[in-house]
Order: sequence, then C-alpha cells, then structure tokens
Amino acid sequence: MGRDKTKYIKLARIAGIIIILDLISKAIILSKMPLYHSIPIIPGFFSITHIQNPGGAFGLLASQSSSLRYIFFIIVSSLAICLIFFFYKNTPKTHPLLATSFAMIFGGAIGNLIDRFRFGKVVDFLDFYISNYHWPAFNIADSAITIGIGIFIYHILFNKLPSS
Repeated sequence: MGRDKTKYIKLARIAGIIIILDLISKAIILSKMPLYHSIPIIPGFFSITHIQNPGGAFGLLASQSSSLRYIFFIIVSSLAICLIFFFYKNTPKTHPLLATSFAMIFGGAIGNLIDRFRFGKVVDFLDFYISNYHWPAFNIADSAITIGIGIFIYHILFNKLPSS
C-alpha cells in the first residue's frame, strides 16, 4: 500500500504543478490581454497572443455548433483522463519516466478540461511563427500533453515499454 500511495503522490504532484501553472498563466492572459491582442517576445518568431480555441487540437470541430463541441470534448477529455490514469496506475515502478509522461498528459488534459467546463473553449497564448507561417497557438497544458506523448512515443519506438 505504501508504494501505491507514493505513486499517487507523484501523480498528484506532477499533474498538480501542471494544472496550477496552466490555470495561473491562463488567468493572467484573461485578466491582462484583450482577445486577439498580441505581444511580440522574439519578433518574427514568438509572441504571447490571446486566443480562445473552441475546437480541439489544430481547431478540430471549431466550426461545429458550440453544444456539440462542448459535449464531445467533455466526453472525450473525460475518457482520455480515465485512460491515462489507467496507464499510469499500471506502469511499473521500473519505468519512472513513462509514469512521468502519463502524469504530464493527465495534468494537461485536466487543465484543458477545466477550460472546457468554464468557458466551452480553451485559452491559448503561446504563438510561434516564422514570417506569416504560424504554428497553432497553445498553452501550458498543451505543452505538458505534447512532452508526455513524446516520452511515450520514445518508449514505443525504442521498445522501452514494460513487458506484460
């Protein structure tokens, strides 16, 4: 039981830090920047830009009705959180980096789910671009999810997954 408790404390710490940083950063953007306002940080490459994404990654379903998007993303996000928790729970102690990746994805998914519940959309603000070519804006939760998935893919590609 003690080992399980430590494992869940690690999940709570990692996910909690991501959620807190995500919520704080979004609160700052919401309180200090008008929608679509942009502040260049590295001209020609990176700006802080207040965007609210009603869709999913890369604007998925953004043109659908708000009710459909809300229901779809709440259900899909909730199922993803449950699945990630299952993977985390079943990751052996011998794979701490893999467990960390699942905790990062878990925290990021909760951060964006909170936005979906509160606003029906996700607050994004990290805007990378070269000239007029922009990567879709994202946030801290998205960053944690992306890094976590990258670590998971590393484990798949290099056959580092736990054997069953």
